[in-house]
Amino acid sequence: MEDSDDEWVMVKPVLDKDLWNPSSSSSSSSSSSNETEKKALKVIFNGEAKHWTDAIPIGNGRLGAMVWGGVATETINLNDDTLWTGVPGDYTNPDAPTALSEVRKLVDDGKYPEATTAAVKLSGDPSDVYQLLGDINLEFSDDLAAYDDKTYQRELDLDTSTVKVKYSIGEVEFTREHFASYPDQVIVSKISGSKSGSLSFTVFLNSKLHHHSYVNEQNQIIMEGSCPGKRKPPTLFAKNDENPEGIKFSAILDLQINGDKSIISVLDEKKLKVEGCDSVVLLLVASSSFESPFTNPKDSKRDPVSESLNTLESLKNFSYSELYARHVDDYQKLFHRVSIELSSSNNEQNVATSERVKSFKTDEDPSLIELLFQYGRYLLISCSRPGTQPANLQGIWNNKVEPAWDGAPHLNINLQMNYWPSLSCNLHECQEPLFDYISSLSVNGSKTAKVNYGANGWVTHQVSDIWAKTSPDRGEAVWALWPMGGAWLCAHLWEHYTYTMNKEFLENKAYPLLEGCTSFLLDWLIEGKGGYLETNPSTSPEHMFIAPDGKPASVSYSTTMDMSIIKEVFIAIVSASEVLGKEKSDLIQRVLKAQLRLYPTKIARDGSILEWAQDFEDPEVHHRHVSHLYGLFPGHTITVEKTPDLCKAADYTLVKRGEEGPGWSTTWKAALWARLHNSEHAYRMVKHLFDLVDPDHESDYEGGLYSNLFTAHPPFQIDANFGFCAAIAEMLVQSTMKDLYLLPALPRDKWSNGLVKGLKARGNVTVSISWKEGDLHQFGIWLSKSNKLEGLKNQNCTKRVHYGGSTIMAKMTFGKVYTFDKKLRCIKTTSLF
Repeated sequence: MEDSDDEWVMVKPVLDKDLWNPSSSSSSSSSSSNETEKKALKVIFNGEAKHWTDAIPIGNGRLGAMVWGGVATETINLNDDTLWTGVPGDYTNPDAPTALSEVRKLVDDGKYPEATTAAVKLSGDPSDVYQLLGDINLEFSDDLAAYDDKTYQRELDLDTSTVKVKYSIGEVEFTREHFASYPDQVIVSKISGSKSGSLSFTVFLNSKLHHHSYVNEQNQIIMEGSCPGKRKPPTLFAKNDENPEGIKFSAILDLQINGDKSIISVLDEKKLKVEGCDSVVLLLVASSSFESPFTNPKDSKRDPVSESLNTLESLKNFSYSELYARHVDDYQKLFHRVSIELSSSNNEQNVATSERVKSFKTDEDPSLIELLFQYGRYLLISCSRPGTQPANLQGIWNNKVEPAWDGAPHLNINLQMNYWPSLSCNLHECQEPLFDYISSLSVNGSKTAKVNYGANGWVTHQVSDIWAKTSPDRGEAVWALWPMGGAWLCAHLWEHYTYTMNKEFLENKAYPLLEGCTSFLLDWLIEGKGGYLETNPSTSPEHMFIAPDGKPASVSYSTTMDMSIIKEVFIAIVSASEVLGKEKSDLIQRVLKAQLRLYPTKIARDGSILEWAQDFEDPEVHHRHVSHLYGLFPGHTITVEKTPDLCKAADYTLVKRGEEGPGWSTTWKAALWARLHNSEHAYRMVKHLFDLVDPDHESDYEGGLYSNLFTAHPPFQIDANFGFCAAIAEMLVQSTMKDLYLLPALPRDKWSNGLVKGLKARGNVTVSISWKEGDLHQFGIWLSKSNKLEGLKNQNCTKRVHYGGSTIMAKMTFGKVYTFDKKLRCIKTTSLF
């Protein structure tokens, strides 16, 4: 993990005190400000969970848990991010070249419906399926006749990444605390009663997967099991399944009991009963036999039980307080890098968050936006850390053996959106699992490219899994035939460099992957009409069109998204080659020639951005995907300053598409409107997400939020939680390597006073801004610390800073913080250290 100074700004404010207290003209004590912030950063529930989306997620990147908070019985759902069905696969199709030639000929002849039908021959197998680990089950021995539900409290404290549950039975107050520690790789729960000897319960582990559990001599509950070795229909999953073994797993629950008169006993050889305790600390550790995407589980040398026991052994000298302190310290180094205040209101802090979501359409409480923004950052820290798997379609949280869309990473928007906030919202380390994953995809993808398409380099399609599947999905071409997944992912590699300026990362990790991706794209591009290079076959993700003969089709050539992504990758590798001194290589020379022949982004007859190379009839103008606007966001080929005509067309495209759609579509549209500097429409999309979803009637909704603030497609998909963060960041700060735009899409009438600290801009710049009465008040900028930056002490940067029609040149030197006033005048320079 790279060193960073960004958590420092939370401890040592670098701007005037007024900046940290925008609601008042006079400064307040830091303790008062911190207390307000803590109150604003809690997800609150007024009862125990009734649905899985009422439970509270915690995670350490690898292990996840969902806390239901039941009084008579408690369930804590468990996940391990390496538990998937299947084994490594063969992601090639030797018959694909013949099918490819057939499809290309049909496209060349303008027979798009026929090409769409023939393209099914290019389809592959489905991805494997993300699984669950199991449950911790607790059955309490209390007499519920004396339970007062008015005493019940359940909350997630985002400031400490801790779940807390409180309730009273008679005169006894029971409390529970839960957290998932990254430094110690353990899920910790502490349960206590206010009266000595008042705590008694039975605890056991179980799973929907094939497993067995037992209690060992140390009174630890051990659960061992395995995932299915191949995916099957959900009706065939069973506890005693004869399916070949796949990934093996273990989970071990250790109990630390406190109380002079406490008793522990074994029930049914697999349960523990504790009686007369003051408090109990539960330590849950887990491990699996997964080694890599290229190792069959049967060949794995890992022993999940031994690894889990070793983890417990490493924890034996830590008290509960020490484990908690280590967890909080690790978490806050990331979480405290960014703070945001859009309102001084503190009136809603004891109201259930679900009630606040319900009332948002009328009260538009800015503090709820603050909460959802920081909740997204919390989720990313909790499900993606160095050394883990990348965040999948549900992050790491899943309670089904057959989750929606297999819980698999989808590469035509969803996986990429998961990592949109990692850079702008100052969590760049959380992106490391994505880069490790791209490396694995490049290995399998090189085989797919060679066999399926006769191409060099590597390719990945629309959906993947833990085995780094790179072949097309099963089924229709409209979703399955999309070989741009790897190319879109490669854009994240260059973006990581532009934000961190980590040349070592660029040279050793990013550039080799970009080279392979670019080699494939150059081979994939073929001679087309009018002297252009084209992609054929080509689809716009999951969207059909009406062909000239009146029939539906999805396959044509050179869709706008294909071209936009290729342009982005080509710009990235050319820029990277200049940084690394490789601009004269044969590959770069080929790219420079190809760039001149790429199909341009065009405007349709109705004034919108053309989605396909021809102005086909669109049978679904309100389609959820806005793929043809990739060049606007997250891409950079459509900009307000350089392509005003395309921006006007993009504006109309968004109006034409409408506001309805799943959660990820809503947040993508918010970010797109922000890039257009349209604060009104960006805010409308932000507001659109605040719709409380009833889990019993999910099909009645498009998008929205569950009571635990998970975002809905529906059902639950985590991408919109992350897309929301990125959209808010785009509304407040935008940047290029040379430019910095302050408050480009601030809804001034909604968030008239506010501040944001610690957002990132390209060029390794950290930004803090305050505004009053809808106008800029002050901002501070500085170059961030990293041990992996060359010539760090001599690092300099010049940015064109834009605000309100004015532009200044701001020169920065590492080690100094520059404070500017609302007229963009530098009023203070202070030392970073």
